[in-house]
Amino acid sequence: MSAQPSPLMNPQQQQQSEQEKVYQWINELAHPDTRETALLELSKKRETDLAPMLWNSFGTACALLQEIVNIYPSITPPTLTAHQSNRVCNALALLQCVASHPETRTAFLQAQIPLYLYPFLSTTSKTRPFEYLRLTSLGVIGALVKTDEQEVITFLLTTEIVPLCLSIMDSGSELSKTVATFIIQKILLDESGLSYICQTYERFSHVAITLGKMVIQLSKDPCARLLKHVVRCYLRLSDNTRARKALGQCLPDQLRDGTFALCLQDDKSTKQWLQMLLKNLELGATPQQIGMSPLGS
Repeated sequence: MSAQPSPLMNPQQQQQSEQEKVYQWINELAHPDTRETALLELSKKRETDLAPMLWNSFGTACALLQEIVNIYPSITPPTLTAHQSNRVCNALALLQCVASHPETRTAFLQAQIPLYLYPFLSTTSKTRPFEYLRLTSLGVIGALVKTDEQEVITFLLTTEIVPLCLSIMDSGSELSKTVATFIIQKILLDESGLSYICQTYERFSHVAITLGKMVIQLSKDPCARLLKHVVRCYLRLSDNTRARKALGQCLPDQLRDGTFALCLQDDKSTKQWLQMLLKNLELGATPQQIGMSPLGS
């Protein structure tokens, strides 16, 4: 175990001591017998310069990927233990750090690291180790989309992230559903993402059906945070002419009839988004009502 800094050290000396420990733990990632402790210690760190140190140090990215690949045999059949889940999630926490940092994000995407996480997102076991694994994996993707960088959306649209997130939105835990819906929201808010989702009926209907199921479930078991992301997804879809026309027919009644009035009474932004959505759909229906061809037909 590393020695604690002496109370006689001045702040600069203590900072230097902490930095030396970080360097030591990064070096220890390269060795299987010291890696587990190093993963645990480094996952607690949130230094702004940790990501470049991790990515640019010899063998570290390979060591983190090895931790991920080592778990694959425990996915099918689902035998993942809590200890295994905690260990790999510490590795994922470090990858999330790399994904979030502007100096390492591009290289992270070019190396296609997110694809190594997709097998975890495909799991369906409801046990806590698997749920923790899915949630932490979603956190890495969430950290990417949170940056609002075009290169992130461009990369993700070449992968299977949309159906993977929709599957979790359909059957995951409340927290996993929230992060997965946030990822879909961020994809939709990008112009290329909205165009991608609305390009074919199959893609749009998959998203719309999943959101509709979530609304029905939320009407029975409300969650304001999750509802916020669902409403924002619907509002963004209504910016597309063809999607707006379709939503006029398939938007759940629960979003029209005040079902969520109590849930949203303290959430001004979501209430405003819902009002804007209903107004958009009302305007989108106007041409049909007066005998004109609908927009975008």
